[in-house]
Order: sequence, then structure tokens, then C-alpha cells
Amino acid sequence: MNDILLVKIYVDDIIFGSTNDSLYKEFSQDMQYEFEMSMMGEFKKFLGLQIKQTKNGIFINQSKYCKDLIHRFGMENAKHMDTPMSTACYLDKDETGQSVDIKKYRGMIGSLLYLSASRPDIMFSVCMCVRFQANPKESHLSAVKRIMRYLLGTINIGLWYPKNSTCNLIWYSDSDFAGCKTDRRRTCGTYHFIGFVVVSWHSKKQNSVVLSTTEAEYIFVGSCCAQILWMKQQLSDYGIILDHIPIRCDNTSAINLSKSLV
Repeated sequence: MNDILLVKIYVDDIIFGSTNDSLYKEFSQDMQYEFEMSMMGEFKKFLGLQIKQTKNGIFINQSKYCKDLIHRFGMENAKHMDTPMSTACYLDKDETGQSVDIKKYRGMIGSLLYLSASRPDIMFSVCMCVRFQANPKESHLSAVKRIMRYLLGTINIGLWYPKNSTCNLIWYSDSDFAGCKTDRRRTCGTYHFIGFVVVSWHSKKQNSVVLSTTEAEYIFVGSCCAQILWMKQQLSDYGIILDHIPIRCDNTSAINLSKSLV
């Protein structure tokens, strides 16, 4: 039998689906017999995510949540921006700047972090602003508001998962060098693709200070390799066996270093 049944449990919510109608119907009956629960029908909404299933694939976004977020912080009439953050924007502690309402700032940051579950395009910018929650200034609030203004023109953007996408796993990694003006630590980011669709993304300031771009890129590629081995094992549980998984890195020295047997 080549059919599979997939079940996802989050607290008291369950999502399940199968390649065979009889399997999910049998599972549904068994669960309702054992536990007191109700069926909500076709998977359309879950934890703020909107899911649209078509014959060609699945589209996931958070347009309703995004509209509510913009309305809650009074940004409906603002001028929208083409990018979430300027390329010339380098935030620091801004100790001489004017302080802002810390509760409002943290509320905006928390809302944007939740939105990044379907919006990898704002992940880096939001994580940059997260660093200054302890004592936010006007410059930090302006950066957050720019992200909001960017969302005004991109409310309906989301993730598209086509039906016939390939199952090749590809990782893209990148790391800056001493990018943080405050402590000179680097920020690393990854995008993980299965075929042509992104399934995971990550942006984080690292705990250590490196002495070269080669070192920064190589260390992060090494951690990516560990994540790949974990995801490879996860996919094997679903019968997807992958032998060669490329990691895309844009630093020639780090690539040559990784090829060295020493």
C-alpha cells in the first residue's frame, strides 16, 4: 500500500490529510469515537493562517491578520514602501535618541514576528528591530513603521506550493561580517527549498565574533549541514530518500575550505 496519512497536532487542534479518501475518513471516525471533538471540514484557516487549496497547489498567507495588524496600529493611511528596510539602514542603541512607548513597540514587534510565519521577506528586518526591545528609541520605531508601510502594499503576498514540484532539497546560506554596529557580531540567514518552494527560513545574530568573512561563512555552513541531516532524516520517514543535497554559499574561500579533507 503506497498511500499515507499525515497528522499534525497543535495543543487541542488536529490537522490531517491523506492520499486516500478512505484513510482520512476512517481516522476521523476513530478519533470522534475515542474523543469528544468536532470536524471543521476542509482545511481553510489555522492559527491565523489562511489556506486556499486548488487543483494546482496550495496558497498560504495571512492577509486578514495583516490588515488587522495595520488597523490596530493606525497605519491604514500611511504611504506604502517598496522595501521593508532601507539598504542604508544600520540600527544601533541610539542612546541619545528619544525614548518611545515600550509597550507599543513590543506589541508591534510581537505581531510582526507572528506574521513572519508566512512572510520570509520581512524576517531579517523584523529580527533587526527585535534587538532593541529593552529600550526602544524613535529611530527603532521608525524602522518598525517602515515595515508596516511595506506591508500596506503587499498584504496579499504569501507562500505558493505547486502540486507538481520536485522533491530536491536545496539550502541557501549567507552571513555578514561584523554587521551589528553595537557588538560587531554577525547575522546569519538561511532559506530552505524543496524543489521550487521555500519550506523554512531563518535569520539570527550569532553569539560569537569572528575574525574573517571566511570564518563567518564556514561556521554557518557547518551548522546548515547539521540541519540538513535532520531534515533529510525527517523526509526519509515519508519515503523520500535524498542522496545529494547542495548548500549554496556565496563565499569562495568558505567553499574551498569545506572541500578540504583536513
